[in-house]
Amino acid sequence: MSKQTKTNAVSDTTRRKFLTGAAAAGAGAATLGFPMIAKAQAGPITLRFQSTWPTKDIFHEYAQDFVNKVNAMSAGRLKIEMLPAGAVVKAFDLIDAVSKGTLDGGHGVVAYWYGKNNAMALWGSGPAAGMDPNMLLSWHKYGGGKAMLEEIYKGLNLDVKSFLYGPMPTQPLGWFKKPITKPEDFKGLKFRTVGLSIDIFTGMGAAVNALPGGELLPGLDRGRLDGAEFNIASSDRLLGFADVSKVCMLQSYHQSGEQFEISSARRSTTRCPPNSKAIIDNAVEAASADMSWKAIDRYSKDYIELQTKDKVKFYKTPDSVLKRQLDIWDQIVAKKSAENPLFAKVYNSMKDFAGRAVRWQNDTMVDFKPAFRQAFAKRAAKPAAKK
Repeated sequence: MSKQTKTNAVSDTTRRKFLTGAAAAGAGAATLGFPMIAKAQAGPITLRFQSTWPTKDIFHEYAQDFVNKVNAMSAGRLKIEMLPAGAVVKAFDLIDAVSKGTLDGGHGVVAYWYGKNNAMALWGSGPAAGMDPNMLLSWHKYGGGKAMLEEIYKGLNLDVKSFLYGPMPTQPLGWFKKPITKPEDFKGLKFRTVGLSIDIFTGMGAAVNALPGGELLPGLDRGRLDGAEFNIASSDRLLGFADVSKVCMLQSYHQSGEQFEISSARRSTTRCPPNSKAIIDNAVEAASADMSWKAIDRYSKDYIELQTKDKVKFYKTPDSVLKRQLDIWDQIVAKKSAENPLFAKVYNSMKDFAGRAVRWQNDTMVDFKPAFRQAFAKRAAKPAAKK
């Protein structure tokens, strides 16, 4: 045997000893509970979600934005498909479909499940003790709201994990055939709303019909409704409200701080590895921030387009109507709290949080209106000076 051959034989023997030792060490590590390299995932986990919004609505776009973030961050390991309202179930049936596993998840608003437990509507309806939309989400995440919503879902035997996100701006009072000038104008008015807003407008004398978003325009067009509220400038414009009404009343307490809900079936998310669950958690918060910024851009543009292109007349809701809403709200809170301990628990928690958070905000935030007037008064003065 040559010197080189002897060297190769020694090397092969050494290599075999090393590999054998490594295998034994690996087995020992597994026995001791040391981390091992996970087996490669056989294929992407695919989840099927549905929104409560038609495809053309900007709300469905928000739902798709969330999905896009999850799909991009998972790099192919997790894929969510977002279907529009009605693709599998009707909008108001979404939460049951998610709980039963008919769908893996969904995108909607908590107020839609008002009929299951009226406390759920507190996350979207009413003046929220003076909290703005982002403050309401702060209460939910840090002030105890999340735990209480989980308690409600558990009590309803709904196998759902809920993610609240996306603070919505104050919604208009609604679209009407003629301007609302006083509280009495609601007497006998056929009106559409949802959640605890039903109780507010019923208290004002309206005949309320809780139609889902896709049925509003036919209702207004065919006379089933005299007025309706849905949400904000972009959504209302895309849905075609300007085709059936030219009067929109701005500002209201009926839904001054709503937010979206991404729901998932717990049995579906248990199939996801821990890193995919973390991706979903963080995609919710990323989508929430992105939605806030996109909303300012899109809503302000559509607000102008509704006035200039669609010839819609916007009116500020009279203070007398707003005051009447607050008075009715006090009555609703007292009645619902007496009937439903969970309602009282949620509302009192919100109110406790608002007591310090709203006071802090009101004391510290400057009034931006004078700054806006100052900036644009100079611009408006130039043309006038030339005349």
